[in-house]
Amino acid sequence: MNKVYSPACDNNKQPILGILAQEFSGTQHVLEIGSGTGQHAVHFAKYLPRLSWQTSDLLANHLGINQWLSEANLANLYPPLTLDLSQPWPIEASDGIFTANTLHIVSWPLVINFFAGVSEHLASGGKLCIYGPFNYNGEFTSHSNKDFDGWLKSRDPHSGIRDIEAVLQLADSAGLTLTNDYQMPANNRLLAFNKN
Repeated sequence: MNKVYSPACDNNKQPILGILAQEFSGTQHVLEIGSGTGQHAVHFAKYLPRLSWQTSDLLANHLGINQWLSEANLANLYPPLTLDLSQPWPIEASDGIFTANTLHIVSWPLVINFFAGVSEHLASGGKLCIYGPFNYNGEFTSHSNKDFDGWLKSRDPHSGIRDIEAVLQLADSAGLTLTNDYQMPANNRLLAFNKN
């Protein structure tokens, strides 16, 4: 059976890796929220072997993730947990959390739940890294992001590119402090937070 494949993951995995190598330099265990195809997890676990990398996603995505994990056969890479942002998280605590291209896919109530979960499960002093597109001052940062937002809303009116100000407000309520806002390729950002 052919593995599920995302061209976007192939395109952005190396730039993201460069940032995560810095941001997770003092981290031991990373929980990835929304592992998707599993491609990111395999790449990051391979090149950051000192990290234990825990995948997670909705049950429907586990088969695809496990195909990538099985082929990679990395000792520091763990099979996906079933994690639904509308439900309690199946994990005690982690000193690192990573998510890519999730906040604009899920509904805003689930974005709120995401930060509530981070507040509960990210250890004090831990790191949160979020990759994806964001709006600034209520404006799209590019025409392509505006078009992408329109496409997202056409398939799910509850999705869409989020305003950075609203995201930072949720982060602040969750006890998180923004430490870096990295400009990434294709009009994306990588936000890095410390847990107070």
